[in-house]
Amino acid sequence: MKMKMQTLAIACAALLGLGFSVATPAIAQGHAHAATTQAAPAAPNLHKAMRSLWHGHVVTTRDYALAVFANDQAGAQKAGDAVVANAKDISAAVAGFYGQPAGDALLKLLAGHWGAVKALTDAAHAGNTAGEEKALNDAVANAGEISSFLAGANPNWKAEELNSGLVAHFGHHKSQVDLMAQKAPKDKQEAEWQAMQQHMDAIADVLADGIARQFPDKAN
Repeated sequence: MKMKMQTLAIACAALLGLGFSVATPAIAQGHAHAATTQAAPAAPNLHKAMRSLWHGHVVTTRDYALAVFANDQAGAQKAGDAVVANAKDISAAVAGFYGQPAGDALLKLLAGHWGAVKALTDAAHAGNTAGEEKALNDAVANAGEISSFLAGANPNWKAEELNSGLVAHFGHHKSQVDLMAQKAPKDKQEAEWQAMQQHMDAIADVLADGIARQFPDKAN
């Protein structure tokens, strides 16, 4: 139980921005990133594509949550299929730079992330606190695996910094479904949704920056 509570504390701290390194302002500033960016990205098309792909992740997972809390089984199945399709698109984009084996490896890791998000959503809907906590622990472990994988592929990405961003990202998933479970006012849910999207953009930008630096002749 102590370890689970420590994991929860880490996730909450990261969500508040306390777990980020100042060396990665794009992730550290989270939802403030869009307002503070001053220079145009080195590879604008890549940045646009990465934002679109990762935005698809938060949209489809939110669609799943909305369907679950509406007791819409068909809608949840459709949204779940869309989450998987989006993960395949992200993996294909990575494979374009790092090769198909890397794309396949990332897809497996993204499946782990989706598994934790789905379990968290289902547990929150059922009022299963223990299930939420297990999903959180699984997500933190998965974030570490994704961070290590990405850092091993690109020297411009630091595992610790990526991990903080990804744990915070899952914190947004948790906050979102908890607000739905609490039937929180629409303005609170909308504020969290906006923050989640902006933080996802920040992570996408960090990933695009790293690829552009590693493949300056290929990224545009």
